[in-house]
Amino acid sequence: MKELRYPFDEKKIRSLKAGDSVSISGLVHTGRDKFHKFFADGGKIPVDFHDGALYHCGPVCVKREDGWSVVSAGPTTSVRENPYEPAFIKSSGVRIIIGKGGMDDATLAAMKKYGCVYVQAVGGAGALYAASVKKVAGVDLLDKFGAAEACWHFEVEGFRGVVAMDAHGNSLFDKVASAAEARLRKIL
Repeated sequence: MKELRYPFDEKKIRSLKAGDSVSISGLVHTGRDKFHKFFADGGKIPVDFHDGALYHCGPVCVKREDGWSVVSAGPTTSVRENPYEPAFIKSSGVRIIIGKGGMDDATLAAMKKYGCVYVQAVGGAGALYAASVKKVAGVDLLDKFGAAEACWHFEVEGFRGVVAMDAHGNSLFDKVASAAEARLRKIL
């Protein structure tokens, strides 16, 4: 298990390999479809993502007297962000993208060029990931986008996943697809 603590140093991120298990601690920001479209349309991103982490997540958060409580924080499908992610990686300096299902070759190329990794989180484990959120440090764009699409700022401890796309151009998703294709050819 590789321990990663915010801020996420480019050298350490580039040392990771596809298949490495990681435990992430520190500040993680959420962003989904509306966030990415807002960025692509020139909207002012409310936080600095340099050496940070972007989580494709639409959390369920409940307002309490003493702040926000996270009930569920599972990953959302990342492929929807493919049109926006290479430009976001280039301009923001983000080092970790967390989601489920992987991303396309253009995003993988941007990760390699700029020093970023994609961490696969387990779908259906929203309560487990919510338990790793120790504090909601804030939220932006809530009024504009609604709770699921807002940019939440989480302080996490021990958020676990697997590096599925690394900064060397390797993708576990590509390896699995190639192996499945080879096996299918054998069967047929």
